[in-house]
Amino acid sequence: MPPRPARRRRHALRAALIALTTATAAVLCAAPPAAAADIWTEVGSDRADPLTESQGLASVETPANSANRYTGIGTIPFGLSLRGWNHVGDPDASYDGYYVEPYQRDSGTSKMYRVQAPGGAWSEYVHALGPGEALNNSWVAISPGGRWMLTGEWGTMTRLLVLPTPGANPSTSPSADLPLASTVRLDHAVRDVQGCDFTGPTTLLCSSDDPEGTLFGITKPLLQIDLSAEPNGSGDVNGHVTALRQLPLRSSCAGSFETEGVDYDRRTGTLRVIVVSPGFCVLTDSRTYRFTR
Repeated sequence: MPPRPARRRRHALRAALIALTTATAAVLCAAPPAAAADIWTEVGSDRADPLTESQGLASVETPANSANRYTGIGTIPFGLSLRGWNHVGDPDASYDGYYVEPYQRDSGTSKMYRVQAPGGAWSEYVHALGPGEALNNSWVAISPGGRWMLTGEWGTMTRLLVLPTPGANPSTSPSADLPLASTVRLDHAVRDVQGCDFTGPTTLLCSSDDPEGTLFGITKPLLQIDLSAEPNGSGDVNGHVTALRQLPLRSSCAGSFETEGVDYDRRTGTLRVIVVSPGFCVLTDSRTYRFTR
């Protein structure tokens, strides 16, 4: 028979283990199930033209049989450049045919969204910067419902911005400010997001140009953001961030790559992401990579 002090220690350890197991089970039962992250496998790539396909891309469902759209410095209309709108980001299109391109200037207090309606007419909507809002305008992602869109800010951020989709939302007008409606509050910081696209009502895929790798342990990650609700402008929603994988970084040249826009085509289940090559190879082997689940 073990000495009594040893028996008491053994009984105390057993009681502690039982208490820990019970508490853990209670926590697991009470916690909501985490959204499962998708696994995206590279299935091919196409050369990305540095002038016209180096910033962003969008698949367009309406009108039927529309070609994919791309943006780059070579796609900026000359008249916009003269007015200082010299950078275009990653565009998106609503399922009912509103196509939106985000623009920025080198300085100022506003951003601009250039919109093509389903009938083909173009218009411009300006968003005045709010307190603390960054000037850059890298991307837009239109929610599946079509009436609201997300946009982001450069740098290390813990939020995404929610605006009414210009043109598609009946509350918007080219003659009025495009207002900030609400935000997506992220549970993990993201850095240098270059594009996002919805894969479902509450799921986003985003390309990050993060050069440091300190946030997720990898540079240039593909991120998945699971929202607590579809944005509708009536209040903030939460976003759970997961790093899925590093985006491809392959080139004949050594140096710094730049990840750009992202597009998800729900008709084919294909994800496309632009990665611009370093140095001289920006001209020769920049790629649009294709992925499927």
